[in-house]
Amino acid sequence: MRMPRLTAFLTATAVLVSAFTVCAFPWVAQAAEEVHVLNWKGYGADEPWAVANFEKATGFKVVNDFFNSEQEMLTKIRTNPGLYDVVMINAAFNDQAMAGKLIQPIDVSKLSNYADIAKDKAGSPMLNHDGKVYGVPWVWGLTALAINEKSFDKPPTSIAEMWDPAHKGRVIIRDDAVEAVQFGAIASGQNINDIKDMDAVKAKLTSLMPQIKTFWSSENDWNQMVASNQIDIGTYWSGSADRAKTHFKLPVSLVIPQEGAVAWLDAFSIPVGSKNVAGAEAFINYMIDPKFYVEWVTKVGAPVSANTKAVEALPEDAFNRKVMGSPDVAKRIQFQAPITDEQREKYLALWQELKVNVK
Repeated sequence: MRMPRLTAFLTATAVLVSAFTVCAFPWVAQAAEEVHVLNWKGYGADEPWAVANFEKATGFKVVNDFFNSEQEMLTKIRTNPGLYDVVMINAAFNDQAMAGKLIQPIDVSKLSNYADIAKDKAGSPMLNHDGKVYGVPWVWGLTALAINEKSFDKPPTSIAEMWDPAHKGRVIIRDDAVEAVQFGAIASGQNINDIKDMDAVKAKLTSLMPQIKTFWSSENDWNQMVASNQIDIGTYWSGSADRAKTHFKLPVSLVIPQEGAVAWLDAFSIPVGSKNVAGAEAFINYMIDPKFYVEWVTKVGAPVSANTKAVEALPEDAFNRKVMGSPDVAKRIQFQAPITDEQREKYLALWQELKVNVK
């Protein structure tokens, strides 16, 4: 049966508009396809305004899920094959994910913002294997010290402040074995990726335990402790300290000790079995876009973008540009590298032994 002229015209017009949309915006979903994202809670990807902007631009619907540790993240993608389309992985854990065949190569030619990623980050051997990209650098930052400004007349400069008797029972540290051991390595003057003297690390951490008020595993844990004025100082992520001050208006300042700090690189990967690779590519490209980053760091507070254009778009005196980009800081920080399962088990055993003595 032939269509009436008006119906035929409207149908043809709709087809043309649809074709134009697909050509101009290759990621625009033809239906509300879901993109399942696994990340830390409150870490950019689940900001309501960011999700709304992405969904409006692409037509994809974001479904967020969260983890509280890298090991939990690996367990989730291992035990739920095909559930996730995007996963945020600390680059030091990418080797584990690749070895377990949990993540797949990414076609970065489909990511228009990838060309602006800093070369040292994009070329990281932790994210590349056999000429293929398994992780797209997103942001980097530090596990350094953060202080309750109410407890200090002026910011400390040394990691030794954590051991000052004046802060007994008012120190907080993340409940993470690897990070704790690496922190102990810095405190004992060692390379976090080549620890020669574990006895020195153990001695340092053992002497720190009486200082500890509690352990934290999420930003909310840390922020609640400082909001209720129960802590003076502790280890904290640089982006989280920025967020605590900028977004939550808490009396928090980041301190990069003269002895150094642990640096990390977070990247986005696509799990094996993803049901929406196109949606994953669109989401990753959006997350590394300068426009998103500037809005994120301005509204909420964030780590340093791996996208050079995003950092250049910040004011010259912005912390993530002026301080985090300074040569002096670059000389003091140590980026985490992958560790073996044997090392991880050794660190975990030590950490469990030490925590027993914290009441």
